[in-house]
Amino acid sequence: MGRALELARAAAACGEVPVGAVLVRSGHILAEGHNRTVTGADPTAHAEVEALRAAAALQGDFRLTDTTLYVTLEPCAMCAGAVVLARVPRVVYAAVDPKAGMAGTLGNLLQDARLNHRCAVTPGVLAEASAELLRTFFRERR
Repeated sequence: MGRALELARAAAACGEVPVGAVLVRSGHILAEGHNRTVTGADPTAHAEVEALRAAAALQGDFRLTDTTLYVTLEPCAMCAGAVVLARVPRVVYAAVDPKAGMAGTLGNLLQDARLNHRCAVTPGVLAEASAELLRTFFRERR
């Protein structure tokens, strides 16, 4: 989760909402990403999607089994859907997202029994550091 927090700081330095994501397999970083919605003019360029795209391209397969996604903010509906479609078995996130969180806060797409895949979810890892980074970012924007 430490690397994801570094990526979130890098996103903030670029004027992006500070969210970072790291996809790990067998203890090694497979791919990583941070928000690029502003710099890339792409509403889908969330940190999680960036990491999933990079990993899928690297291995030549969209199925990202045997991986864990670490992310500094609870995934939104789009990102949670992408995680389910990629068949990521575990998601670890830091701060909850009371406005868009779909890993337990507003809903839980990651563990919805109606879908073809479900993820183990571990919330709250480095939550305060991530939440403080987000608070600082938005305070400076106001």
